[in-house]
Amino acid sequence: MKTKSGAKKRFALTGTGKVKRKHAYKSHILTKKSTKRKRGLTHTGLVSSADMNRVSQMLVM
Repeated sequence: MKTKSGAKKRFALTGTGKVKRKHAYKSHILTKKSTKRKRGLTHTGLVSSADMNRVSQMLVM
């Protein structure tokens, strides 16, 4: 089974096996968003436990 190429560009595994992700809404139309909001979206987050099954299937873990 192949890894989904879109998923491998968007997710990364941590050392403990969790999955890192980027925040949405940080790619375009940034002029109307406040600096505080853009700064908050800069930090990476973790994939929630509810989505872990789907993401792990896409990454073939």
